[in-house]
Amino acid sequence: MTRIAVIGSGYVGLVSAACFAEIGHQVISVDNDSAKIAALERGETPIHEQRLPELLARHKGGRLRFSTSVPDAVRQSDAVFITVGTPQSQTGEADLSYVEAVAYEIASAIEGPKVIVEKSTVPVRTCEWLRDSLTLNGAPQGAFSVVSNPEFLREGAAVTDFLYPDRIVVGADDAAGAAIMQAIYQPLTSGSYYAEATRIAHASYRHANAPLVLTNAKSAELIKHASNAFLAMKISFINAVANISEAVGADIQQVCEGIGSDSRIGPRFLNAGIGYGGSCFPKDVQAFRSVAEQCNYDFSLLTEVMRINSEQRARFLKKIRGALWTLRGKRLGVLGLAFKADTDDVRESPAIAVIEALVQEGAQIKVYDPAGMANAKKLLSSPAVTYVEDEYEAARGSDALLILTEWAQFAALDLRRVRSLLKYPIMIDGRNLYEPAAIADAGFIYHSIGRPTVHPERPESPPLGFATQSIGANA
Repeated sequence: MTRIAVIGSGYVGLVSAACFAEIGHQVISVDNDSAKIAALERGETPIHEQRLPELLARHKGGRLRFSTSVPDAVRQSDAVFITVGTPQSQTGEADLSYVEAVAYEIASAIEGPKVIVEKSTVPVRTCEWLRDSLTLNGAPQGAFSVVSNPEFLREGAAVTDFLYPDRIVVGADDAAGAAIMQAIYQPLTSGSYYAEATRIAHASYRHANAPLVLTNAKSAELIKHASNAFLAMKISFINAVANISEAVGADIQQVCEGIGSDSRIGPRFLNAGIGYGGSCFPKDVQAFRSVAEQCNYDFSLLTEVMRINSEQRARFLKKIRGALWTLRGKRLGVLGLAFKADTDDVRESPAIAVIEALVQEGAQIKVYDPAGMANAKKLLSSPAVTYVEDEYEAARGSDALLILTEWAQFAALDLRRVRSLLKYPIMIDGRNLYEPAAIADAGFIYHSIGRPTVHPERPESPPLGFATQSIGANA
């Protein structure tokens, strides 16, 4: 058992704190937001994350405690994990001011051997700067180690990603830091956690014990940025292929199946849509490019990844115009606000960007998301946007229905009911949740990504002025 402090109780910090408690450690979750800490102590869960409420309820008041004091938590801990935000600055680089502020507080409280663990996504050399900052702010030299332990948690599946990882990356520059990190993760790397009757289950985990990749700090930092950049590249690549597919009349779903069947490539992240978003990929790709520039390397591939991602949203807006002719005065039902399914996170969400553009062109929006509406209201407060109670209310009286987030319930709509509620039988699917033939059979004009537009078997006369042909190469 290791005594652990986790500073920051956002998506990464709170999940990490709960999971460290789950595998047997004594954990203090720290945040400077006293209202959030009070809510956690009352048993409330501030973020939408599967299995997290279960873990918080299981360990709160036992192996998991909450605090607003960084110095107190540091004094009571052997390892201190930093999980504060690293937002994108105006220059495109990661803003490390929150990390620096936490380092100042940690330094004043180091009275014995500590391992300081950078778990936030940061550029290479951050551990080096963190080590210097701790020393300059009074931490005794030789009394602490600084380690990089990047997270690879997908929002919506973060708990199982933590407990059943593809790999655990630990970047340590000294033996003391490496040893305590190996001890912390031992329940996973030995497989002992997976034998516990009370474990969080994962039926398809392919490892008997979690793999650990032990590197130096700089390598670990680079692994995180390179991983996210590669995944973003994969998304942009398949979206570019989808645009070609649509132009020539191919079906991107079939293309993806053929590509993804190659074991060297694999099917994951080969899903054509309206582009990536969220708190990680946009800022991490930009930050990684900035790191390359500082190394005097022109990483133009990343520039193209970002360009394709931005263009994908613009192409989707053209698709909507192609289906509806003009947007001013149109009433559109929209399904989805979160940047992906199974989360309430709307940061850098493509759905938000599309809705904002539609509002600017004069459209009226009725929108529903199972988890993201409260957060979206903070960003999207236009009187042209109405938040409704379910997907069918979004469809009621609308000129078309747009799907912008891949929630499972949006892929299981009662199509006959939706058809009866819509003013016109038009569905524009930015996530390719339906098979075109099935949608046509249900009486819809169906526009999707990287596939031909389909019409009902016995198409009705389209409303005057509405374009119903695929925009194809002109998208």
